[in-house]
Amino acid sequence: MKIESLPLSADQPAKKTAPRRRARVIALSLLAVALAGAGAYALTHRAAAPAPTAAPARAPAPVHELSVRDIARIEARPLAVTLPVTGSLMPLSQATVKSKVSGIVLSTAVQEGMDVKAGQVIARLDPAEARARVAQQQAMLADAQARLTMAKKNMSNSASLLKQNFIAQNAYDTSANAVDLAQAAVDSARAQLDLARIALADTTIHAPLSGVVSKRHAQAGEKLAPDSPVFSIVDLKHLTLDAQVPASDIPRIQVGQDVQFKVDGFDGRNFTGKVARINPATETGSRAMIVYVDVANPDGVLRAGMFAKGTIVTDKSNAHPLLPIGAVRQDNGRDVVYRIADGKVVAQPVKLGLRNQDAGVVEALEGVDAGMTVLAVPLDGIKPGSKVKLPGAKG
Repeated sequence: MKIESLPLSADQPAKKTAPRRRARVIALSLLAVALAGAGAYALTHRAAAPAPTAAPARAPAPVHELSVRDIARIEARPLAVTLPVTGSLMPLSQATVKSKVSGIVLSTAVQEGMDVKAGQVIARLDPAEARARVAQQQAMLADAQARLTMAKKNMSNSASLLKQNFIAQNAYDTSANAVDLAQAAVDSARAQLDLARIALADTTIHAPLSGVVSKRHAQAGEKLAPDSPVFSIVDLKHLTLDAQVPASDIPRIQVGQDVQFKVDGFDGRNFTGKVARINPATETGSRAMIVYVDVANPDGVLRAGMFAKGTIVTDKSNAHPLLPIGAVRQDNGRDVVYRIADGKVVAQPVKLGLRNQDAGVVEALEGVDAGMTVLAVPLDGIKPGSKVKLPGAKG
């Protein structure tokens, strides 16, 4: 059986395209509605958007409050450059009194720690032996003088006989020579007597200088030989500070420079002295040289051997304004300080002089005056033109 397909009629395509056109129209309508809604929303929010605000005003410059440690008020006074030194105090004059003669010590008049005056009797030796020597020498002198008298008489007789030609010239010369020998014997005996008297005087021992007895070497009853020590005496009125100074600092030291020092145990009392001498050679085993400082000790409070610590004033200036070293800054190769004027920081150029690192100050020769207030230390955020408030200022 054969089946054949029939062609479509003309009405069938028209029926199929109609629904498609209708759907397209509906989609375009919906798109138009959506676009209209979006436009209305945009118009609504654009109208409601706030107007742009003006640019904010610039904030006022901050005011830095300073503390007492941040500032310094300039004062004018002399500046001294010093060199630290340490050393021991030694007596300028001291002596060990020794016995000049032998003898037994009869008495000692002083003890350790006692003051003595120059020429004061401090010990006595037994003078009996010395007196006997004096008597012996006196007798020998008398014998020599008698021999001299006899020799002179013989020479006188010889002179008379020679004039009468009773004796030869040789005999007269012999008598004259005897006179010379007798005179020499007298002179020798007189010298020996003087020595005996000196030895007798030396049995009384005197203090050779004024000072304080530091040690007694002999006691009463001891037998002393010549040159035996009896007492040690030190003069405490004038002391010497033996200060060790590095050889590299010696060029800064001159005779006559002032020295200030302290000694432990005197409640911070300041003592003074002057450079008297400088040792020309370094100490063995070190690179230091000894500088001798003359110290007056009229009240005698200082003692030999005490340790002292002080400074030598190597340079000193007249009164000038003094700046803290931390206040000095560098600005384009020049020295400046930040001074405070009318609540603002101003860069002030200065000309510097002497500098004392130990005291932390430097001399200002030009640029600042006494009474000015400057920044003592660098502070972050503070520069020329910055506003500042001083401690205790109102507002």
